[in-house]
Amino acid sequence: MILPIYTYGNAVLRKHTEKITAEYPGLETLITNMYETMYHAEGVGLAAPQVGLSIRLVVIDLAPFKEDDPELGAFKTVMINPIITERSAQEVSGEEGCLSIPGIHETVMRAERIKIEYLDADFKEHFEEFDGYKARVIQHEYDHLEGHLFTDKVTPIRRQLLKSRLTNIVKGKASCSYKVKIA
Repeated sequence: MILPIYTYGNAVLRKHTEKITAEYPGLETLITNMYETMYHAEGVGLAAPQVGLSIRLVVIDLAPFKEDDPELGAFKTVMINPIITERSAQEVSGEEGCLSIPGIHETVMRAERIKIEYLDADFKEHFEEFDGYKARVIQHEYDHLEGHLFTDKVTPIRRQLLKSRLTNIVKGKASCSYKVKIA
């Protein structure tokens, strides 16, 4: 089932999320619905707050990049209760967009490499290191679990220039091809 994606201005996007257990009601269905929602919106990552839930759950599928990079194209994961334990001092810039902030893309700095602990959909523990684009996408989705958005990371001047566009999103004046939940 395709879920509405909560857009900029919804309070749930600014909340710190709670850990979940294997007994979380309807978890398997939720994961399936989050993937379906993400694919429908043509995204590569989706965090639970983006569908209105303040829980520590992220889905990622980088299959759209398989032609450019087979390693990226093979990366599909569910991360439950993730914790980034280490970030490299070296940061790299890259353009990002967000399903919760339709129509806006900005360059942001992210750690080049991260170490992360998480549980998969079967609640098996993982301790992994990621770099490059995988690290960028994971950090972007992880920020959602911490109540942060990529627009928080742009320069103050860029943030000021985005102000009217962000206000339009809050007012429901943003155009997108998927179902959204306006603030």
